[in-house]
Amino acid sequence: MFEKILVANRGEIAVRIIRACKELNIRTVAVYSEADANSMHVQMADEAICIGKGASSDSYLRIDRIISAAEIADVDAIHPGYGFLSENAHFADVCENCKIRFIGPSSQAMNLLENKATSRALAKKAGVPVPPGSDGLIENEQEALKIAQKIGYPVMIKAIAGGGGRGMRVAHNDVSLIKGYHTARTEAEKCFGNSAVYIEKFIENPHHIEFQILGDNKGNIIHLGERDCSIQRRNQKIVEETPSPLIENKFKDLRKKMGKAAIRLAEVAHYTSAGTVEFIVDDNGNFYFLEVNKRVQVEHPITEEVTGIDIVRQQILIAMGEPLRISQSDVTFKGHAIECRINAEDPFDDFRPSPGRIEMYYAPGGRGVRVDSHAYAGYTIPPHYDSLIGKLITYGKDRREAMDKMARALGEYMITGVKTTIPFELAIMQDPNFRRGVYTTNFIEQLLGGPRRDLIEEKI
Repeated sequence: MFEKILVANRGEIAVRIIRACKELNIRTVAVYSEADANSMHVQMADEAICIGKGASSDSYLRIDRIISAAEIADVDAIHPGYGFLSENAHFADVCENCKIRFIGPSSQAMNLLENKATSRALAKKAGVPVPPGSDGLIENEQEALKIAQKIGYPVMIKAIAGGGGRGMRVAHNDVSLIKGYHTARTEAEKCFGNSAVYIEKFIENPHHIEFQILGDNKGNIIHLGERDCSIQRRNQKIVEETPSPLIENKFKDLRKKMGKAAIRLAEVAHYTSAGTVEFIVDDNGNFYFLEVNKRVQVEHPITEEVTGIDIVRQQILIAMGEPLRISQSDVTFKGHAIECRINAEDPFDDFRPSPGRIEMYYAPGGRGVRVDSHAYAGYTIPPHYDSLIGKLITYGKDRREAMDKMARALGEYMITGVKTTIPFELAIMQDPNFRRGVYTTNFIEQLLGGPRRDLIEEKI
């Protein structure tokens, strides 16, 4: 049993990890930047150590300072949460070399799944379908043109590193390909410190569906079903739900096929801990591998709600060397869950970030409502980090009940002093296409660019 865990993160995920540790009677150490001195995770942890200034490059991305804090506090393990250093193989390796357990996959597995390009190659080796595309990195314009002309437009230029829709561009012809190639590389270098890109066929009107996996150190790997993450804006997820309406209503056999594919890929990578295998699905039910997220996902709570399995708790137990006590046949799915990401952004102003002091904060409650957040009245949202305030999760016996509860809960959620995405997400819950479960990754663009824009703005 671990006696003390350092949480190498901030915000709602740090709070989530600390709660799981408290339930396991494990002491916690929070690290924080100067901008986060009054953050909730600092107040909840048993100990707290400042590791630098507000910018993440001076704090949460500083491996040396995090390891120093871990050694000073004499911790057994480090949980990286999501983002920041959570998928950094070097960080995992440093932890291992310092005899500190890294709560996540091994550095070897991370290296095998280091980026989207190497993950794609591993998926092919495992027999998992991938979209047509380049076999490796694209070194220049000429090579990009050659590949695009071979597989046919439209194509997607994708950064091998990072996520969140950054370093990605769609090209429909040679001119937009060259422009997109350079733009994607520049953006990727700025965001991830790695300008490398590859190219694959762009699947139009796709569904973004991912599978949650858990693997222990004994070779046991299971999946916990799918999450539909197709409601996105600029490739950043806004609303997630499980089960997927597409699979439930149209392609029920896909759950078994995609689940097996996710496990097969994890087995080839010798994957341990929690992870997510992401796919895209076309209108004909064909699915293609996208990437592996080697960490706990922002949207993990909805899977917890329908399976009853505490994913963060499982991560900690696996890191302690415990075998999974759950087999695939033990995993059952009950009801429906939806998550809305509540961001400090202004939906009236192209979703511009809205950092600042929260004047009033009232979270919704009631049966089937869960709020994962680090916010409170008087808390100041720093401008240095992601704009996520919290996650609102609702659970119902079926999709209609989960949607109705979400609409009710969004209406109760009161945050003043900063702009939030709450009114926009309430409009989504009331949209007829969303309520029918008929949507793809283009849903938001169609909502804001089509004839329903006036209606949506009126609701906002």
